[in-house]
Amino acid sequence: MPVAFRRVIVKVSGEALSEGDGRPVSLTAARRLASELKAAVDAGAQVGVVVGGGNIVRGVAAEKAGADRVTSDLMGMTATIVNGLALREALEGLGQPAEVMSAIAYGRVVPQFDRRAADAALSAGRVVIFVGGTGNPFFSTDTAAALRACELGADALIKATNVGGVYDSDPALNPDAVRYDSLTYMDVIERKLGVMDMTAVSLAREKNLPIVVLALAEPGGIAKAVAGESIGTSVKGV
Repeated sequence: MPVAFRRVIVKVSGEALSEGDGRPVSLTAARRLASELKAAVDAGAQVGVVVGGGNIVRGVAAEKAGADRVTSDLMGMTATIVNGLALREALEGLGQPAEVMSAIAYGRVVPQFDRRAADAALSAGRVVIFVGGTGNPFFSTDTAAALRACELGADALIKATNVGGVYDSDPALNPDAVRYDSLTYMDVIERKLGVMDMTAVSLAREKNLPIVVLALAEPGGIAKAVAGESIGTSVKGV
């Protein structure tokens, strides 16, 4: 089936694997996310996903609590591995082949990221879950998602969030917040809009990588995005 975006990298937060009930990882939540990713594969796209670790530990929060920044970020990167394993389990439970690749070596638990192996897996219809961030402290999983998208020749980067796009103010605080249908990279940078961190946006701009920001809670939203339907907020060049 023809799609607008043949290969995409989807960025999700660690909270997508949690029910918000005190349990850091919920297999029910993982299955919901897995079903959305599988729908995009079924629509004809090759799908990679970068998952955060904030449901278990946030590096920034650990630093604020007094931990060393490098150690804090390593804790956060390790948390993403737990989420990646849970998501793989959920995908395979739906009959969708998947594998996890980590930016940091993690012994026999999960193989280390290899670009050629990842490219081959995506081409074979497997969902590849990228964990461990970039493998370096001081860089967010947003940047990891942009990096993997550029390395693997993705046609778009999809950020699935808890809101339906990019707004001129926080919709949770301002009921009159206005959602943008489209923005340029420079709009995001100059207005300091909270789409992704600036390093990720700058890399996307350099490589002319489209970004689509949408609500994960919208059923079929990722599949709609890969099909080219107007959904959420698109960020691209002029």
